[in-house]
Amino acid sequence: MKDLDAEALCRQLAEQIRPHVGPATALVGIYTGGLWLAERLHAELGIAQPLGAIDVSFYRDDYASKGLHASPKKTEIPFDVDGAHVILVDDVLYTGRTTRAALNELFDFGRPARVELAVLVDRGGRELPVAARYCAHTLAAPLAPEQNLELQRDEAGQFGLMLTRRA
Repeated sequence: MKDLDAEALCRQLAEQIRPHVGPATALVGIYTGGLWLAERLHAELGIAQPLGAIDVSFYRDDYASKGLHASPKKTEIPFDVDGAHVILVDDVLYTGRTTRAALNELFDFGRPARVELAVLVDRGGRELPVAARYCAHTLAAPLAPEQNLELQRDEAGQFGLMLTRRA
């Protein structure tokens, strides 16, 4: 979306999170756009805990009907989840189902003290009672179900948002 500056939104998201970062804070990015965003936030916020990454492919509630994503990634949680303040990071919040899957997977690694959600954009259209604690931008009106809002990253690492149609 041309009117949304993904770089500015990323800086805004970092400023929302910054006052809440402590020694037990850890970021976990949801592949792919959420991990890109988490990598940037991790560096910008100087978070001491190592960065985690989650691929929710096996935890999705539509796994039986859709099967495995063409190129599943490895989930890596390189810190002790027990008692941690975990911030799940995703690029775009839509139905809430990806967040639910990420929570299910995260709890397989331990019991965090607190889990919060940070997203660049809330596009509306929730199907589950999920809300982001940190959100840089909420669309004024939900996107149509056949539309996708995707975070993209160029070769220089700069972010952009692209509106596409589902196949």
